[in-house]
Amino acid sequence: MARSAFESRKYVIGGIAFVIVVTYIVRLAFLQLGSEEYKTNADNNAFFDNIIFPSRGVLYDRNGELLVYNQLAYDIMVVMREVEGLDTLDFCNTLGITKQDFDERMAVIKDRNRNPGYSSYTQQLFIGQMSAKDFSVFQEKMYRFRGFSVRERCIRRYATEHGAHILGDVAEVAPSDIERDPYYSPGDYIGKQGVERSYEQYLRGEKGVQILLRDARGRIQGHYRNGALDRKPVPGKNLTLSLDIKVQELGERLMEGKMGAIVAIEPKTGEVLCMVSAPSYDPRLLEGKERGKRMIEMSRDPMKPMLNRAILGTYPPGSTFKTSQALTFLQEGIINSQTLYPCSHGFHFGSLKVGCHAHAAPLAIEPAIATSCNSYFCWGLYHMFGNRRKYKNVQEAMTTWKDYMVSMGFGYKLGIDMPSEARGMIPNADYYDNAHKFSWSALSVISISIGQGEVTLTPLQIANLGATIANRGYYITPHVVKAIEGGKIADSLKVKHKTLVDPKNYEIVVNGMRRSVLGGTCHAANNPWYEVCGKTGTAQNRGHDHSVFMGFAPKDDPKIAVAVYVENGGWGATYGVPIGALLMEQYINGKLSEDSERKAEEIQHKTIGYGTRER
Repeated sequence: MARSAFESRKYVIGGIAFVIVVTYIVRLAFLQLGSEEYKTNADNNAFFDNIIFPSRGVLYDRNGELLVYNQLAYDIMVVMREVEGLDTLDFCNTLGITKQDFDERMAVIKDRNRNPGYSSYTQQLFIGQMSAKDFSVFQEKMYRFRGFSVRERCIRRYATEHGAHILGDVAEVAPSDIERDPYYSPGDYIGKQGVERSYEQYLRGEKGVQILLRDARGRIQGHYRNGALDRKPVPGKNLTLSLDIKVQELGERLMEGKMGAIVAIEPKTGEVLCMVSAPSYDPRLLEGKERGKRMIEMSRDPMKPMLNRAILGTYPPGSTFKTSQALTFLQEGIINSQTLYPCSHGFHFGSLKVGCHAHAAPLAIEPAIATSCNSYFCWGLYHMFGNRRKYKNVQEAMTTWKDYMVSMGFGYKLGIDMPSEARGMIPNADYYDNAHKFSWSALSVISISIGQGEVTLTPLQIANLGATIANRGYYITPHVVKAIEGGKIADSLKVKHKTLVDPKNYEIVVNGMRRSVLGGTCHAANNPWYEVCGKTGTAQNRGHDHSVFMGFAPKDDPKIAVAVYVENGGWGATYGVPIGALLMEQYINGKLSEDSERKAEEIQHKTIGYGTRER
């Protein structure tokens, strides 16, 4: 009996031992074969992945002028698990930082909320963008600081003080960038604004890697498999912008001390020749480690120098919008080239009055454009919205009107290859039904016919209107990148967007704009070298009116279309016309005449009480 009990206990104990052994074997197998964390930790003990950053693509203007380039810099990296016996005081003195800086940086690295994916086995960025001078001091002592190493990388440098809103800038990735794209790791850099952001996928290139072997003490012993698994970095692609930096520089000069925007487009291609937003800033301010501090300073500036008014500013277009109304009325048969409307210092209907300046009347459409007659376009809208033979009600007329506006590029984003474009505002029938409880007429909304009321456009859209008229009825999506190294721009940036208006009606409007330059509100834009077509605008505002100009040249072989918008600048002829004329001359002739240079100096030093742009 005792022998039987002993035999039973022997099998039980043996069974328990067997289960324990099997459990350990399964667990070890899982750790080595199934656990990514164990595999990562084991690999990091044996291997060191030395990331090699590619050079970022550089930027040129349309004439090959270098705008943005790269410069070698150094990042101090740390592997937390390998930090041993660190003389913190010596380390901080070598890097020129305080003990508090050191502690704060270490805390950020270990905080998984601020540093997602943190591992004590992998390299973490401690200090970025050290200059060659600072690095040389650290390099001499680096052997003392176990766990710390250096990696080379290229940082962005700007060869010009102009074009900040187009060029954009580069900064360290945010956690959201890493979550959105696995390409990035903490400490990487990404385009934040402008072309740097919208063409990030082309500019960044592809990282390379060297897989290095380490001994038990973490010392590098050489390349794993003699470098067979190493990958070379692929440089980013260079971009040629459509920008003419000389035209851009002149535009920024002329807008000093003012607020507003300038956009110039090559009509045949949709290429943006200049894009000025005033006030602006020197893009070199956002280079290096001071970027964050300077960004905060500029974001607090009430003048908002960081705001790209050219694509984000939404303004009443004023009388530049009358060209779109003329085209609509002509196409819909509301008027023809001979239709006359009266103007007795404005549009009068009962108690409603829309004022106008003195000029001959009655008048046809071409002189109405030349003199910028408010009354003519009010009568045109009145007769269109009240035409019951053509439209069953005002809502149908309004919908037709809106469709014309949309076909001309208003009310929606044009799709420029820049981030954060605004869409502007083109009201529709539903909007007025809600605002007026279904009881409204042309008289209720008459101000939209002269570019006021609810209508707002961006300066980009106004310039695009000029390009569309120059092309006699179509536009190509405006874009700021002319060519991508080894590739091509998106097909969507080459498509012709045709409006609903026949080219023959555009010729009538072109003639009216030419008459405006020969003897109308744009006469200051006239010159002996080529035929300019233009349209002024004086957009009403709560304070001083805005000065607006839209035009193109030459008339029959257009090379440039320009929109100028100067906030609180008064009459369109005060600032808009002379600024637009000078930009056309610079681009078409390649330089300014002596007389034009004097005019440029005068405009540059005329301010509207805003101060000068930040340098």
